[in-house]
Amino acid sequence: MVSRIENFPTREYEWRVDETRAEMAQRGLDWLIVSDPSNMAWLSGYDGWSFYVHQAVLLGHEGEPLWWGRGIDARGALRTVWMSDDAVVGYDDSYVQNPEKHPCETLAELIRQRGGAKARIGVELDNYYYSAAAHRALQAGLPEAELTDATALVNWQRAVKSPAEIEYMRRAARIVEHMHQTILQIAEPGLPKNKLVAEVYKAGIEGAEGHWGDYPAIVPMAPSGLDATAPHLTWDDKPMRAGESTFFEIAGCYRRYHCPQSRTLFLGHVPEKFREAEKAVLEATDVALEQAMPGRTCEDVANAFNATLKRLGFSKEGRCGYAIGLSYPPDWGERTMSLRAGDRTVLKPGMTFHFMPALWLDDGGIEITEPILITEQGHECLSTLPRELNVK
Repeated sequence: MVSRIENFPTREYEWRVDETRAEMAQRGLDWLIVSDPSNMAWLSGYDGWSFYVHQAVLLGHEGEPLWWGRGIDARGALRTVWMSDDAVVGYDDSYVQNPEKHPCETLAELIRQRGGAKARIGVELDNYYYSAAAHRALQAGLPEAELTDATALVNWQRAVKSPAEIEYMRRAARIVEHMHQTILQIAEPGLPKNKLVAEVYKAGIEGAEGHWGDYPAIVPMAPSGLDATAPHLTWDDKPMRAGESTFFEIAGCYRRYHCPQSRTLFLGHVPEKFREAEKAVLEATDVALEQAMPGRTCEDVANAFNATLKRLGFSKEGRCGYAIGLSYPPDWGERTMSLRAGDRTVLKPGMTFHFMPALWLDDGGIEITEPILITEQGHECLSTLPRELNVK
């Protein structure tokens, strides 16, 4: 028996498995192949940078979940999963990036060995980590089975966080605060952007209040000036300049649990239109968050925000928030709920969101965002940073 790294007690993992199996039964699934590393970690505890090769958690209705992956990663699975050693199954390294054969051939064999040759099997079809070649190999190896789409089945079981998960997100919130405070301390005209981002990374990994920082699922977004008219640009080596805004979309991360938050920094005198945008975003945020309570819907929050923003002379394309929690690259969102018109998901205590009311103007951008927790009484902002445009 290899000594384990335990992020949660076994009973919490067993509860997660039970919830997932109940949904599997509701959908008539005999087996579930979970290839999203976030879902793998949530069900099994597995944590390793191995998602660039094929791996999965295989879940049936009896016994322990099975971790399946590259043979050299099995040792890492034995260190991190809660299941017994017998529940860890590795495949030979000759299957790795070999066009002559595919690792999922061995997964199909594993399912056959467990009596699933004719089973109804759920797979995460719309997932970054599940390829067309993987699906083809499974179909060839399980010709009598039915492979059906189970995308986000596990994601939705993760929507309401346990007290332990919320505590991890609170720790991540302290880390993102430390990251933003670092930016305010050292950012100045003439400082190359890459040097600033290096300090942001350092602050995030240092952690805060005695808790270390994990690597975030998304790299820092830190565009300035005209680059900040777009949402997803990163950084370069250009010096920061007076008269420009820079938004910093970053996340603290603790044991894979994320707390993203954005703030905008303006160096020098702030133009009036930025002040007007700030005022509109803050007022619309206040109105929207009044709807962030149990019994309301994701749509209610978005509609309140967009109606207020429009009344104040601005508009925002796209959603204004999304579910957050446990994540691996390339995304810190949970890929379930979105704060937008048409999403009628009912808010429940324990749900966590990145409320993201960003505006991208014609000559810059402004992001003043909040990570929020739905509580029994309403909501809680996980970060205590002032909600304002930062000026230096």
